[in-house]
Amino acid sequence: MKNGYSNDKEKKKKESIFDLSKYIDKTIRVKFQGGREASGVLKGFDPLLNLVLDGTIEYMRDPDDQLKLTEDTRQLGLVVCRGTSVVLICPQDGMEAIPNPFIQQQDG
Repeated sequence: MKNGYSNDKEKKKKESIFDLSKYIDKTIRVKFQGGREASGVLKGFDPLLNLVLDGTIEYMRDPDDQLKLTEDTRQLGLVVCRGTSVVLICPQDGMEAIPNPFIQQQDG
């Protein structure tokens, strides 16, 4: 460390706890900040969770109650989703339970 700044060699590389590679070319559903929801085929992603979705469909919200989704949809096609606005990512065909990566596993 020099002048209060660390160089790149001292920084640890942050690893994502998500393994989205198993969802490449599969349909996923994404919820965003502000309440929007969309689904599409995952074509790519990066460590910041920026997503590239193809054949994307946005699920429209009720104008009277922004928390309710309607049956209406809008075709968006190929989109890039900014990772900072992504709240939730899940497979369209359901979810599976995973161990919590934030708790320490205790040996019995």
